[in-house]
Amino acid sequence: MTAEREVWREALGVVLATSAYGVSFGALAVASGLDVWQTCVLSLLMFTGGSQFAFIGVFTAGGLAALPSAVASAALLGVRNVAYGMRMSPIVGGGPVRKAAAAHFTIDESTAVAISQSDPRLRQVGFWVTGIGIFVGWNITTLVGALVGDVLGDPRTWGLDAAAAAAFLALLWPRLRQRQAIAVGVAAAVVAAAFTPFLMPGLPVLVAAVVAIAVGWFNWLGGRETPSGGPAGIRTEEAP
Repeated sequence: MTAEREVWREALGVVLATSAYGVSFGALAVASGLDVWQTCVLSLLMFTGGSQFAFIGVFTAGGLAALPSAVASAALLGVRNVAYGMRMSPIVGGGPVRKAAAAHFTIDESTAVAISQSDPRLRQVGFWVTGIGIFVGWNITTLVGALVGDVLGDPRTWGLDAAAAAAFLALLWPRLRQRQAIAVGVAAAVVAAAFTPFLMPGLPVLVAAVVAIAVGWFNWLGGRETPSGGPAGIRTEEAP
């Protein structure tokens, strides 16, 4: 199997797992009081699963009066995409039009698949295949979930709430080869889990990101440095 086919296979696997999760969003959004049209517009324009779930979660709890809080929670959780954009800008390349188009597909999954590749060309393949694939699949399954939500019942009974997490774990696991990388992952997970009950949606993710950067950048475990001089566990750009 060629390297490019391997990237396609990896990307499509993430696309299938994440798209399946869209059924859950569609069903939950309609159950929260949105109609099918509003649900589909959210997926088309917002297109970031975490922010979408945060929005409907707050909206369900407080109704129309909680709309400002729902928007704020969704926006806060979407802040992480700004960091992804800075990381992906040199990988995507091209002019302003290309980067503007890429911005809509810069999500957790497309970033993860792209940076897991070592070759610059394969990083672009991973980014575009994953981003566009999930956009198409997510919007289709959102519509399906919104239409058949009553028939489907609670999507969690089908395990759809775990699909995206399983896809991320599959991407992360091969990268945990050094103590430093393991420490970064464990520290971020522990902090996010600890703060989730106490902070509004979005903040635990940002706090965990700060902890991950601190652990990785300062190389607290004293692991070896990469050839480019960066701390172990932090992938640096490679020469073409």
